[in-house]
Formats: sequence, C-alpha cells, structure tokens
Amino acid sequence: MKKKTFLPTLIAVLALGGGLAIMLLLLSLRKPAAEASVERQEKPIRVEVLTAQPEDVPVVITGYGQARALRVVQIAPEVSGRVVEIHPELTVGGIIPAGEVLFRIDPRPYASKLQEAQAQVARCTNGLERLRVQQGNERQHVKTMEHAVSLSRNHYERAGQLKKEGIATQKEVEDAEQALVAAKNQHDQVAHALSLYPLQIKEMEQALVSAQARSEVARLEFDATQITAPFQARVKSVTLEAGQFVAAGICTLSLADDAVLELSVPLDSRNASKWLRFNGKDALSGTAWFDELEQVACRIQWTEDPAGHTWPGILDRVEAFDPASRTLTVAVRMEGAAHEAANATRFPLVDGMFCKVEIPGRILPSVYRLPQHTVSFENTVCVSINEHLTTVPVEVAYARDGYAYIAQGLNPGDQVIATRLVNPLENALLEIASPAEEPTS
Repeated sequence: MKKKTFLPTLIAVLALGGGLAIMLLLLSLRKPAAEASVERQEKPIRVEVLTAQPEDVPVVITGYGQARALRVVQIAPEVSGRVVEIHPELTVGGIIPAGEVLFRIDPRPYASKLQEAQAQVARCTNGLERLRVQQGNERQHVKTMEHAVSLSRNHYERAGQLKKEGIATQKEVEDAEQALVAAKNQHDQVAHALSLYPLQIKEMEQALVSAQARSEVARLEFDATQITAPFQARVKSVTLEAGQFVAAGICTLSLADDAVLELSVPLDSRNASKWLRFNGKDALSGTAWFDELEQVACRIQWTEDPAGHTWPGILDRVEAFDPASRTLTVAVRMEGAAHEAANATRFPLVDGMFCKVEIPGRILPSVYRLPQHTVSFENTVCVSINEHLTTVPVEVAYARDGYAYIAQGLNPGDQVIATRLVNPLENALLEIASPAEEPTS
C-alpha cells in the first residue's frame, strides 16, 4: 500500500520540477529591454514628395460635337421645264464656284412670254404718249374755239347795234346769233373732250404699270431658267439629269458652304455656368438669353485622330438649354483665314467629323496642382509633417489631363506625398527620397 501511494506523488513532483526548469530556461533567454526596443524600431517608408505652391490656372471645358456646314441650301427651280444643260461638276462631292450655272431649263417658252410682255409695255407707252400729244392739241383747239366764240359774240353785238341804227336787218342779227351759238357748241364739245384726257391718261398709266409688272414677272421667269451657285458650293445631293422635266418648287439638289463650319457642343450646365466666360456679367441679360458670352479661341480635334492635327475655332454663342438633360449647347465656329490655313497642307476639318472641343474658361485662382493619383477617392491627400505621414482632407475644384486642382485643404509649402501608397498607416515614419531617386511604392 505504501508503494502504490508513493508512485503518483513522485510523478507529480517530477512534473512540477520540469515545469519550473522550463520557466527558468525561458527567463534566462529573455534579452535586456534596451536590446528588445532596438529590434522593434519602426522601419521608415521611402517616398517622394511635391512641394505645394498655389497658382492661377485657366480652366478648360471639354465637350464633343459634330462638325456641320453652317449654310446648307436646298435648290428647287422657280419655273417648270426641261433641263437642257447641267454643270459638269454637278455630282455628289463636286465643288462648284460661286456664280457658275448649276443647270439650265429650256428658256424658249419664257423668252416668248417676255417678248410679249415687253411688246405690251411698248404699246402702253406709245398709247400714253399719244394721249399726251392729243391732250396738247386739244388745248390748242380749245384756245382757237374760245377765240372763235369771242369773234362771233362781237359780230352778234355789232349786228344788234347796227339794227338799232337802222343799218342792219333782223335777219343779219339772227344769222350772227346762230353763228355765236354754233361757235359756243363747238367750244363746249372740244372743252369736254379735253376734260376727259386726264382720266384717259391715268388709265393708260395704270395699264402701263400693269404691263411693266407682267414684263418683270416674265423677265424673272426667264432669268429663273438659269440656276447659279449662290456661293462656292459642295454638292451634298442631286437628283437631276439632262433632258429631265422638273417642276417648280420641287427640290432637285442640296449645296453646302464649307467655308464656315460649326459644331454644336453640349456641356454640363453646372460646369458651363461655373466656368464659361460671360464678360463678368450675369448670364441672363435684359433679353433673357445668353447674349454676353465671350467669344474665346477654342481648340478642335478629330476624335478619330487624337494625336493628329488640331484646328482653331471661336466660341460663337449659346444655342440651346435643355432642362431635361441639364445641358447647355454652345456653337463653336471655324471660318475664314483660319479654316483656309488649316486646310492648306493637312487633312481638313470637314462636315460630319465628330470632334473634341476644348473651350478656355475662367481663371481658377490660387489652387494647388497635384497628380490625380495623389488624391484618394475620398478626396484626401497624404502629406509629410516632420517626416511622418498625415492624411489631409481637400476640396478638388477641377481635374484635367491627370491633374487635380485643390482649392482648399493645403497650404503653401506643404510636402505632398507623390509616391503611390497602399493603405498607409497614419503617422507612419517617412524617408524622403532625393528628387533624383526613383520613388518606391
């Protein structure tokens, strides 16, 4: 019984002694506190920094639009007839100089109408001249008849006096009276005829005006048989052949004036109201429209050739405001010498090209330009303060071409960390790399 009791006690003592020995061994392996603190010293993060300095930055608004010819006209003949002549370049894409004949309609029927109308004008002109001559002659006739009446009256009065003196007879007096009455009748008839001439002349003048109007219409119809190019035109479409009968008012072709191109560029209305230049005045003036927009030089680039040639344009006006999409559409125009110079040696800007347009806006004052990757999606940046990382909230006023422009949150001279960091620890120790060294991430 004593052996059975002693064995478990011995095992427990040995186990306790072994545990105590292990504990003493671990305590002997512990290093001094100073040595342990050296092992746990933080390793600095090697970064590059940018010195933040404020600057005034011109804002550039980017939009997209399709180039179109400012003037596109639909050509329809003013008269009907058979086409007898067509310009050799009257094909789609053909260029026709201003003033050249596009096509000609058979002019013979209209030439006959014009001759007839001109003849009627000549008849009315001659008739009017004849009436005026006759009126002059009748005036002279009236004067003659007035003199004849005066003579007849004198003869009658003398005959009456002679009869009183017993020299003339009653028959002589009566004959003198009849002669006076006859002279008065003739005078009255001529005077009446003369009084009608002003009315006849007026009627003839009106007939002449009517004939001249008909002649002018006939002349216009005759001239309309020849259709000319109103400007140096590019043929956009044509449905016309020689010998074809065309009807008045039916469109046969369309022409485009490529000397002046425009692009309608929709912009976000908030950006437009914030950055477009309205000459320092309210966008809405007394006309309740955007008539104070400053016409600034713009840059146009074909989206199919983003690295290629660019063309100059001018911001011309505000075309429309769409409350549904909240867009403000502006017109950018390219014309004149700039257009000719751009097209002289390079691929031209043509109708139908979809283009990127850069419009200079207002100046953004005292902002800090940073690479866009230095600003987090939460609008924070990392700065170095006493070589320790500090996260600073910022306000991004504008972003473009890989740069963010900070309006608030930074101060002049702040050291902004330019190295890309993944989940950096706040207040982490930093090692600033020299500008010549490649930053580590």
